[in-house]
Amino acid sequence: MLPLSKLASRAGRLALLAVALSPLFLFAASPVMNSKDSPKNPAPAACATDGPLSACGLPSKVVIDMSHRKVHHTDAEWRAILTPQQYSVMREQGTEPPFRNAYWDNHQDGVYVCAGCGTPLFDSRQKFDSGTGWPSFWQVIDPAFIEEQTDHSYGMTRVEVHCAVCGAHLGHVFDDGPDPTGLRYCINSASLKFIPRAEYDAWVKKTAAAAAAVAAKH
Repeated sequence: MLPLSKLASRAGRLALLAVALSPLFLFAASPVMNSKDSPKNPAPAACATDGPLSACGLPSKVVIDMSHRKVHHTDAEWRAILTPQQYSVMREQGTEPPFRNAYWDNHQDGVYVCAGCGTPLFDSRQKFDSGTGWPSFWQVIDPAFIEEQTDHSYGMTRVEVHCAVCGAHLGHVFDDGPDPTGLRYCINSASLKFIPRAEYDAWVKKTAAAAAAVAAKH
């Protein structure tokens, strides 16, 4: 698969985004929940009360600037588009329970996109088991699609991450991850939609061609 960053440099990142987001909810849909999300399961395990893992389960309190987002919706529209849990996490910076979410134990090959706007964010090839109960990645697909903001809530200093396109809260990034980056993107499943590899590859090919056509006109 040709990396998204190369596609962006070839046809122009803005053109690629414009085409990618034209069918806005092509990939933006409610995550498919698995059996671990059923209410009949035992209560979820909690993060450690001390050490770096304690920062995983706490919500964020940063103020995300929505003024320059390429995807805008009113609060009422977001509530209609998202499930209650997605709205709580993505628009109110909440945190879903560990070990009882859609993708913490997903081992399928594919790509994770933003559940709010369909922007590709993480690749399963950079996913690892962090032991926290949330999907964890050591790298993003393209740094241009994710923004970071320092979060000083709860007496800690964390780095909050959100979608650069629609401003959806994703989770936090920590510096205790594996090689080669040493990073751990601790992400809420509710903020993601998983796309199998074959389906994503077909979308990238179609999007690249359309983006090149748009770039050729300018």
